[in-house]
Amino acid sequence: MVTNRLRKAVFPVAGLGSRFLPATKASPKEMLPVVDKPLIQYAVEEAYAAGIRQMIFVNGRNKRAIPDHFDTAYELEAELEAAGKHELLELVHSIKPDDMECIYIRQPKALGLGHAVLCAQCVVVNEPFAVLLADDLMVGKPPVLKQMVDRFADWQASIIAVQEVPDDQTRRYGMVAGTPVNDRMMDMTHIVEKPAPEEAPSRLGVAGRYILTPGIFKEIAGLPRGVGGEIQLTDGIAALMRREKVFAFRYDGRRYDCGSKEGFLEANVELALTHPKLGPGFREYLKKLEL
Repeated sequence: MVTNRLRKAVFPVAGLGSRFLPATKASPKEMLPVVDKPLIQYAVEEAYAAGIRQMIFVNGRNKRAIPDHFDTAYELEAELEAAGKHELLELVHSIKPDDMECIYIRQPKALGLGHAVLCAQCVVVNEPFAVLLADDLMVGKPPVLKQMVDRFADWQASIIAVQEVPDDQTRRYGMVAGTPVNDRMMDMTHIVEKPAPEEAPSRLGVAGRYILTPGIFKEIAGLPRGVGGEIQLTDGIAALMRREKVFAFRYDGRRYDCGSKEGFLEANVELALTHPKLGPGFREYLKKLEL
C-alpha cells in the first residue's frame, strides 16, 4: 500500500467574526490575541508541529492582517536588530519558519465551511489534507493534529476530531455516531449538522480539526445549500462516507471555543496561568481578587 503523507493544511479564515463586534469591525477575529499570540498563530503552530509545511489560508475581505502577520516585517526587524533586541527578533522570525510556505486564496462569497474548503482544491489537488478552524484553540500533548496525523499514517482515511457535547449544545455542532474500533477511533456511520438534542445520533460533536482525503472535493461540489443556506462541510463528509471510510477520533486534550466570548476568556485565563513567564505572577494576582 502506498502511504500518503500529510503536507498541506487549510485554514478557513473568511468569516466576519460578528460575535466579537466591535472588536472585529476592522480586525480579523483570527487575529484576536490569546495571551501573547493571535488565534491563527496557535493553529498554524499546531499544523507545523504535526509535520505540515504548506499552510493554505482561505480568506475574505478585511483579512489583510493575516498575511501581514506571516510576512517579513523589514522595518520592525531592522529596528530590533539596531536596538540589540535579539530575543524579540528571534521571536518575530519564529512566526514563519524558513521551511514553511503560506498561500492565500480568496473566498468570493460567504457560502459556508464546505465552500471554503472547496476553494482550496486548486492548491490541494489530489492529496490528503488537514483543515483547522482557528476559532477552536486546541491544547494537547502531543498537539491534537499530531495525534490525528499519527492515526492517519496507520489508517490512510479521513479522520474527524470529536468530543463529548452536553445535551443543550447539540445545535452548535455536527454530531456523529458509529462503531468503535478502539478506545479512540470510531468507524463513522452518521453525521448530522446542528441537530436538536432528540435528533442527535449520539453525544459526540465535531471539533475544529479534520484530516480529509481529496475525495471530499467531488462530494462538496455536488452539494445543494444546507443548514443556513450554506454549503456545509458536514454534508460533504456524510456523502464521502458512502464511498470511503471516515473515522471519528476522540482526541486527548482541551478545546477552547474561542468563537464565543466565554471560551475566549477561558482560553486567556488558563493559558496565562500556564505561561512560563506570566503564569506565577498572574496566579498570585487572581488569588487577590474578591470573587
